[in-house]
Amino acid sequence: MTVSSATAALAIQLMDLTSLNDNDTESSIIALVDSINPKLGIPAAVCVYSKFVADAKLALAERKLNHIKVATVSNFSSGQAPLNEVVNETLLAIERGADEIDLVMPYQALIAGDEATALDYVKTSKELCPDHVQLKVIIESGELKTPALIKRATEIAIAGGADFVKTSTGKVAVNATLEATEVILNTIKKSQHRVGFKAAGGVKTVIDASDYLQLAIAIMGDSYLVPATFRFGASSLLADVYTVLNDAS
Repeated sequence: MTVSSATAALAIQLMDLTSLNDNDTESSIIALVDSINPKLGIPAAVCVYSKFVADAKLALAERKLNHIKVATVSNFSSGQAPLNEVVNETLLAIERGADEIDLVMPYQALIAGDEATALDYVKTSKELCPDHVQLKVIIESGELKTPALIKRATEIAIAGGADFVKTSTGKVAVNATLEATEVILNTIKKSQHRVGFKAAGGVKTVIDASDYLQLAIAIMGDSYLVPATFRFGASSLLADVYTVLNDAS
C-alpha cells in the first residue's frame, strides 16, 4: 500500500509528540524536541509529564519553535487520584506553562455507574483552565469497552466543558481503535458542540493515521482535520512520517 506524502504532512501537523515514560529525564525530553525536523514538518504539541513542562518549553524556545504547544497529563494514568490532588497538579502544570491539560476521566467510577464523579472531575478541571489552556479528557475507551459506555463518557466530557475527547492513556491493553473513534466522533457531531478528538496509543504509522483521518472526514468533514479539532497522541509516528516525507522528496 502506498501512502501519500500529503497524508504524512497532515499527520505531523495534527500530532502531539509524546513522551510519558517512567524513565523520562530532562535529557530525554530535550532529545524528543530535537527529533523535530522543521524542514519536514512541525507537530501541534509536545506532551510530557508536568515536571518536564518547563524543560520542554525552554528546549522549544531555544530552537525557535515556541509556537508548538506543550501539553501535560493529570489524574494519569490510573484515573483514580483524589479530586483535590488533581486540582493541585492541574494548577501546578498551568503555573509551569502547560498549554493543554490531558485529564484522565475517573472511568472506573463511570463503569460502576457513578456519572456524577466523572462529570465533577471534568467540570472542576475545566474551571481551573484559563482561556488559553485547553482541556482534553481521556475517557480510556479500551477499558469502557462497550459502545454505550464510550458514548456516555463522551457525553459527560462534553457536558463538563472538554475541548477535546481523547481515546486513551496509551497505558492499557486496548488503546485507540477505529470502532471507538467512530462512536466518539458521532457523539461529538450529535452534540453540536465544537469539540475536538484525539486518538492516542497504537497509531504508529502513516497508514494507521490515514485510517483515522478518513473516518474523521466521513463523519465530521474535511474542515475538522486541523490542530484545533483533531490530534494524534504519538511517540513513534513521527519517525514513520519523516520516512515517508524523505522518500517523497
